[in-house]
Amino acid sequence: MKVLVIDDEPQIRRALRAGLERSNWEVLLAGSGEEGLDMAAINNPDVIILDLAMPGVDGYEVCKQIRGWSKAPIIVLSVREGEEEKVHALDLGADDFLTKPFGMKELLARIRAVVRRAGNKDDEHEPAFICNGLHIDYLHRRVSLNNQEVHLTPKEYDLLCYMAHNADRVLTHRQLLTKVWGPEYANDSHTLRVHIANLRTKIEEHPERPHFVHTETRVGYRFKTSEPQ
Repeated sequence: MKVLVIDDEPQIRRALRAGLERSNWEVLLAGSGEEGLDMAAINNPDVIILDLAMPGVDGYEVCKQIRGWSKAPIIVLSVREGEEEKVHALDLGADDFLTKPFGMKELLARIRAVVRRAGNKDDEHEPAFICNGLHIDYLHRRVSLNNQEVHLTPKEYDLLCYMAHNADRVLTHRQLLTKVWGPEYANDSHTLRVHIANLRTKIEEHPERPHFVHTETRVGYRFKTSEPQ
């Protein structure tokens, strides 16, 4: 498994190489956006770790170009905590984000999640999705939780299915609204909040402490497949 690190800070590249190689990843390093684009095209990495703030070709442009021809998962790094940057990167096709500084354990967990999701892409046309007692029967448009049928509205069902197809990935408000309701609803965050709240009351054992549908503050939502704690 190959991971490509694109970051203009030498110390970050060295630290990531050391940590990733200890976990038996083959690590490729690029010190600029231009070099990263070339290495991504030549080496076909399994995961790309991409810094946003780089001189010249920045991380946004790299993400946009790579996503035009590759489905490799992209985890973006940012020194800033502003939600707008994260949302922009996710809307361009990034799969997840981390704010610097971050721990290697967290990065490795994010890598495992995006790799797992990438490996399950062929399952999007499978007849069912099963996760921790939640069962989505795509053929019959039925949902059950712990063998009890859950009655969803058509939009709630479409929302749940889209999130399940993108499990463990952060989905922005705009992505969800555009996919489920259409481009004309891209900025209607109130509609999304209402449907998420209704969905949680139906599929979460404790809606106030959701297990499946997690909020990424001011960014969007993530459907988590990890076991309950």
